[in-house]
Amino acid sequence: MLRDITLGQYYPSDSVIHRLDPRVKFVSTMVFIVSLFLFKGFTGYVLATIVLAAVIKISKVPFKFMVKGMKAILFILVITMLFNVFLTPGEVLAHWWIFKITREGIVLAVKMGIRLSYLIIGSSVMTLTTTPNQLTDGLERLLGPLKKIRVPVHEISMMMSIALRFIPILMEETDKIMKAQIARGADFESGNLIKKVKNMVPLLVPLFISAFRRANDLAMAMEARCYHGGEGRTQMKPLVYKRMDWVAYVLVLIYLLGCIALRIWGGMLP
Repeated sequence: MLRDITLGQYYPSDSVIHRLDPRVKFVSTMVFIVSLFLFKGFTGYVLATIVLAAVIKISKVPFKFMVKGMKAILFILVITMLFNVFLTPGEVLAHWWIFKITREGIVLAVKMGIRLSYLIIGSSVMTLTTTPNQLTDGLERLLGPLKKIRVPVHEISMMMSIALRFIPILMEETDKIMKAQIARGADFESGNLIKKVKNMVPLLVPLFISAFRRANDLAMAMEARCYHGGEGRTQMKPLVYKRMDWVAYVLVLIYLLGCIALRIWGGMLP
């Protein structure tokens, strides 16, 4: 399960998506996520599916590798859908004890499941095709205007980049510690909920120690390289928009206009 988390990982490849400016990928991801909440009918989700499938195909990232990240949130996804099915008022299709299954609840649950799934996959496309350094540079350039009101843009970008980079590292470390504890006789599966929580202590303690050690090593390495924040720093590879980046912006704008059109005039569509 821990190895199935793909958020924060980078998949090296030579594709058009990989070569795009990170600012384009940030903006495109935000537009795609916002568009998921604009659709009224399933026609919009068909459009989102086509666009997402095309981007995954162009990125040359294996579809199985990208989808396996959904296993980590499968439990949350199922719980969310069940809450929508049973707690949404409307036309009752089935009734058992205090639970009611409504037509509106089923429709809302399906929409919510699609939204959460596409949100995770869409975000994974950005992280899988963008290195941590590119993420930092792109986010810092996008948030650049906030420097005028003294917002520490560089520090925020650096923290987000390090956090994304540490996700797969900590997951791998957790997997190693868990296997080591199981080899020593630890049991993380049996027992009730309280017992399972207590059994997690042998896992959490060394994990926190390892995380603090890695953070300390990273801080020492940054200090050894005379890192003092973003003031006066330059970039070895400055971000410059190319022709393909502007083409991508145009395509994103067309997609956004299509989503807005479906929102306004698609009320009669299913």
